[in-house]
Amino acid sequence: MHPFWNTLVKAFPTWLAPNLITFSGFLLVVFNFLLMAYFDPDFYASAPGHKHVPDWVWIVVGILNFMAYTLDGVDGKQARRTNSSTPLGELFDHGLDSWSCVYFVVTVYSIFGRGPTGVSVFVLYLLLWVVLFSFILSHWEKYNTGILFLPWGYDVSQVTISFVYIVTAIVGVEAWYEPFLFNFLYRDLFTTMIIGCAVFVTLPMSLLNFFRSYKNNTLKHNSVYEAMVPFFSPCLLFILSTAWILWSPSDILELHPRVFYFMVGTAFANITCQLIVCQMSSTRCPTLNWLLVPLFLVVIAVNLGVASYLESLLLYLLTTGFTLAHIHYGVRVVKQLSSHFQIYPFSLKKPNSD
Repeated sequence: MHPFWNTLVKAFPTWLAPNLITFSGFLLVVFNFLLMAYFDPDFYASAPGHKHVPDWVWIVVGILNFMAYTLDGVDGKQARRTNSSTPLGELFDHGLDSWSCVYFVVTVYSIFGRGPTGVSVFVLYLLLWVVLFSFILSHWEKYNTGILFLPWGYDVSQVTISFVYIVTAIVGVEAWYEPFLFNFLYRDLFTTMIIGCAVFVTLPMSLLNFFRSYKNNTLKHNSVYEAMVPFFSPCLLFILSTAWILWSPSDILELHPRVFYFMVGTAFANITCQLIVCQMSSTRCPTLNWLLVPLFLVVIAVNLGVASYLESLLLYLLTTGFTLAHIHYGVRVVKQLSSHFQIYPFSLKKPNSD
């Protein structure tokens, strides 16, 4: 995609701040998520016998997804073109990418949805975690080696899914009911692609780069414990959220899948952003993210047999709290970095240039 991005970035005015490009792309991803949430709130719209998502929605989502992916690809090039690369830009780019993971995966889910021809909400939950761990694996690699490797799997998935959205508008969701090859359904292809990219591309390359750094004696952290600290909070988040699903008296994931995915994705984004800040500042990654404390208390309450209506209320309160806490954290960090480097986050103008 680099030849395309290199050509496209020349059309951008030199006064356009890279962070504004980054944020615009993120807003497009969020808009897609909200648009699909309106037309397919419970992921049944693509199931046989249900009212399907209008064709024009798939076209809009496909175009906006490709636009968001393109903006995510050119923001760094715009920064280098305007000589405005900063740690704030790096945090802004990868920090928003970490939150985009859940928006992207959940929006894609509407293509197949749940039901006899779709994917169960629990399988999608596991696939979401495959994507989340793949994302944090790359930043774990940079935390230890100082180099961020971005696999081609991301580019392939973005271009493919944008194309699939458009195709869905043309052929209809019914086309995905048919087997892709023999008894191999398109939903199975979707699952295989996500797992395959993680297992055969992202994981091997990250481990390979890690061991290369180890052999060259260039690792930033010499002990196994310090090297693995970034995985503690994500793994605990996975354990707690999975325990909630398994112990839920009201089957919370079946009842509120979209909200549950969003809660997990937001907590993960906060954990990842803290890791990114630590790798940028060469400081130690925190062992435990404080957002896991209220989640732990909720899981304990669920295990003790909380009433079904209270469980739903707890999920919504937790999701709201996580969202506000994550936004608050992001605003604080952006303000501190802007003040330290004497820059505006959405402008190339210097604060003291007046």
